[in-house]
Amino acid sequence: MPVETIRWVGRLDGWVELVDQTLLPGEFTYVTCETPEQVWEAIRALRVRGAPAIGIAAAMGLVLGVRDSEARDFDAFMADLIQVRDCLATSRPTAVNLFWALQRMERTARDNADLPIPELKQRLLDEALRILEEDKDTCRRIGRRGAELLRDGDTVLTHCNAGGLATADYGTAVAVLFAAKEQGKHVRAFADETRPLLQGARLTTWELRQAGIPVTLICDSTAAQVMKEGRVSAVVVGADRIAANGDTANKIGTYGLSVLAREHGIPFYVAAPASTFDLSLRHGSEIPIEQRDAEEVTRWGGRATAPDGIEVYNPAFDVTPAKNITAIITERGVIREPNAEKIARLLGGGQ
Repeated sequence: MPVETIRWVGRLDGWVELVDQTLLPGEFTYVTCETPEQVWEAIRALRVRGAPAIGIAAAMGLVLGVRDSEARDFDAFMADLIQVRDCLATSRPTAVNLFWALQRMERTARDNADLPIPELKQRLLDEALRILEEDKDTCRRIGRRGAELLRDGDTVLTHCNAGGLATADYGTAVAVLFAAKEQGKHVRAFADETRPLLQGARLTTWELRQAGIPVTLICDSTAAQVMKEGRVSAVVVGADRIAANGDTANKIGTYGLSVLAREHGIPFYVAAPASTFDLSLRHGSEIPIEQRDAEEVTRWGGRATAPDGIEVYNPAFDVTPAKNITAIITERGVIREPNAEKIARLLGGGQ
């Protein structure tokens, strides 16, 4: 640990390599992306997943899409860039880091409109690499801030995967556990399997074992029981988009955990970078929720697990209301009992 989730190989004529998370835990391998279409497919197919990692991939995908542009002036170059941006933006609708990264790359291009086109292309690659490096630092700061909320001997319940595989290399929610261990605290984890694609079973348990943190895998439906038995000290999850009032979109099943944690008097923490906040949305009902393919529910390992033709409702995310969140842990600070005023104060009116 940490695992290098995504990287740029070579110079401007290089390519993107990312861990193919659909193959874990059975196989650890990198897949190569040399076109924005391949990056789009990697995001959509969940080869790369987790809001921060998606943002990094999108920034690099934009570079792949414009580096061969034959535009000779800025306006023509921007037309090419916007075409690539719009394509990448359709890969997944909920994770705001995707749009944040693409907007940042577009802003970088506009801020450097006076540069010759070859230098502008290099500037865009530099910005994508800067987003990658910033994420590494951001996640470590999130981890350190979150670790201060844990005591020696605590057991954390987490959902889906918000570890290094969801970011550049260190994670958000799982970073809290990594940092606590680095501080000398003895912490343990329960990992929900996270139906229907088992990111908790396949990815989170793999990461925690790699890091030497004791972890117990449980079915999603077991969470209430381990809370009732007093085995859970805190719930820590990641986020894909946070509205201005603190309502938080995360992997489907997170809302239910927040209700259970509230019922059992267990702290419920959300760990996410400032880039995950979307201040243009007043509350969680405005967050777009991605709908996934029915076969993710009706089939597993190539075999049918439900009758053919059965109607399926398969949202990838749900929204946890701010009232159920004890605190949001960011690289800038911890927002306890989050609301619009506290969030705006911490973010300084921007992201």
